[in-house]
Formats: sequence, C-alpha cells, structure tokens
Amino acid sequence: MIITRTPMRISFFGGGTDYPVYFREFGGAVLSTAIDKSCYITCRHLPPFFEYHSRVSYSRIENVDHNGEFKHPSVRACLEYLGVEQGVEIHHVADLPARTGLGTSSAFTVGLLLGLYALREQMRNKHALATDAIHVEQDVIGEAVGSQDQVSAAYGGFNRINFNSDGSLEVKQIVAKRERLAALEQHCALFFYRVFENCLGNCQRADTIDSAPQAGIADDV
Repeated sequence: MIITRTPMRISFFGGGTDYPVYFREFGGAVLSTAIDKSCYITCRHLPPFFEYHSRVSYSRIENVDHNGEFKHPSVRACLEYLGVEQGVEIHHVADLPARTGLGTSSAFTVGLLLGLYALREQMRNKHALATDAIHVEQDVIGEAVGSQDQVSAAYGGFNRINFNSDGSLEVKQIVAKRERLAALEQHCALFFYRVFENCLGNCQRADTIDSAPQAGIADDV
C-alpha cells in the first residue's frame, strides 16, 4: 500500500497570471507557500476477489467494473493518463474540505499521481510531477484552471513560481531567515467562511460563518 501526503497552499501575489491564456502572451509569476494542511491518499492494487474491479473512497464511494467508469474526474483522468487497467483501491482524506480555494483539487491530483507512480515502482521528480498534474487537469480533464496549485503541491515550501511565454515554468525558493518567516506567519490569519468555489469561479455561501484554526506555513519552508 502506498500513502501520499501533499500540501495545500495560500497565494500572496500573482493569482490569475498562472493561466496559460495569460502567461503564454505576457508571462506570469506567483508568490505562494504550502501550508500545514494536507491531502492524504492511500492506494494499492486491488486483489481480484471482489465483486468490483476498482474502488475509490472520498466524500462518496465508487465501485466500478472498469477504471474508465469512475465519476470522479481526477481519478478517472489519472488512471487514463498512466494507462492503469489493473484493479486499484484508492482512499482520500484531507485536513480541509474541497473547494475552499486553497488548491485542494490539485493536491489530490498530485498525490494520486505520486501514489500511482509508486505502485509502478517509479519515482517522479518535483518538476515532472507538477507538469504531469497540470497536463491531467488542463488537457485530459479539460478544466479551466491555472498552473500554480499543482506546482505548490508538488514542490512544497515558500516559492516564487515563474510562468514563461514558451510554456515552461521555474520555481525559485524564497530564502529568508527563520525569524522573518516566523514574523510573516504571525501576521497572517486564515478564516473559513463556508464559501466554496468551483473551477468556473462561482460560489455557494452557507448561512453561517465559522473561523477555522489558524494555518501555519509548512514546516519544510
């Protein structure tokens, strides 16, 4: 069994410049950091003794006879992209709910790709894992999403991410004294307003507003 953990992120500057339609003409740059809230995925090859071929558990449970029958778009697309036909069992849990605007969907995609590669006894470096996830979400699924979330989930840490007009990307770690990073963290607060986003930018708001525990910059900054 493979277990992966991928971080969510907060973005300080540059949001929107990570969309291909923008940076392929003007270039783009994002300043963002991974935080200490994560997505956890376990995956394994499913023995052929069950009534179903594959199984995935997230907010729903799906049992299918063929991997192409999964309704979860990222699961279906990752299995398709890697050509996985063997039965698999995938479980997902996270520190925060989906559609909170903190890169949860991309953290899921990156973590699942990492786990599926590990099942094949293959390892991908951070750059390759990020570009794989970008391809899956933008090209295989066809979602209108940017490119920063996948990079933050794959790299972790506090980074400036440059998006070049030729489609390439560069990740430059922000180097600062630990005291400066601690001061930045002490001046940041993250609140959960029960506002959920989808990839089209629409929101659904609940009637009540709650505050979430303070999220800190990830330990590996």
